[in-house]
Amino acid sequence: MENRIQQLFAQKPKGLLSVYFTAGFPSLEDTVPIILELEKNGVDLIEIGMPFSDPLADGPTIQQSSEVAIRNSMTIPKLFEQLKDIRQHTQIPLVLMGYLNPVMQYGVERFLQKASELGIDGLILPDLPLSDYVREYKALFEQNGLSNIFLVTPQTPEQRIREIDTHTNGFIYMVSSASVTGSTTEQSVSNTAYFERVNGMGLRNPGIIGFGIHNSETFTQACNHASGAIIGSAFIKALAKEGNLTENISTFIQSIRQNEIV
Repeated sequence: MENRIQQLFAQKPKGLLSVYFTAGFPSLEDTVPIILELEKNGVDLIEIGMPFSDPLADGPTIQQSSEVAIRNSMTIPKLFEQLKDIRQHTQIPLVLMGYLNPVMQYGVERFLQKASELGIDGLILPDLPLSDYVREYKALFEQNGLSNIFLVTPQTPEQRIREIDTHTNGFIYMVSSASVTGSTTEQSVSNTAYFERVNGMGLRNPGIIGFGIHNSETFTQACNHASGAIIGSAFIKALAKEGNLTENISTFIQSIRQNEIV
């Protein structure tokens, strides 16, 4: 059976906007209001960050949001409590993103069962090696109807990309460059040879580009080379601004979508 992620790509194969935010930032109880406001503003897929004290791939903006969320007492049990009725309010695809350590502390099997029960569609765990996933966790993900999404970079060998494509369903997260999240160098979406190489591989999973997407121009460029793009650090900065949270979200998403041809 297709989950919401697969249904989304079937219905909208191009121009997808995925947005990442850290649960518990700016305030502890902002999780559900942010999700509902993002959906209202036409976002296609939402990645909910589980804050962790030692986030390897994250740039300073997301690290700082994680620190604030932890200070606000955000935990995995708290996040699950916040999401307990989410499927009564929205059917937007939801992905949990974080690191393996807190998931293992919670208990992987218990975590996956709970995520599935709440209507979560997938996970992104950047520090979970593919070999460990296939050997230890793949069956559990599949039992619980969850997609596990892996990151590939310009340095990922073709064979590894094909292995990821074989063992996963949902989408492939194409990291635009080898840097951390939040870098806004123009190189981030001008790495066309890498995008074309992946596109030319005939993969069964669609690709979404992330890292360095921060305005309508970089979003549009990324959409030219993939099914869509992921925005994280730039959105966290918008959430951190003074003023009304709802207005800040609406203004930011409209600014990303402004160049789109509908």
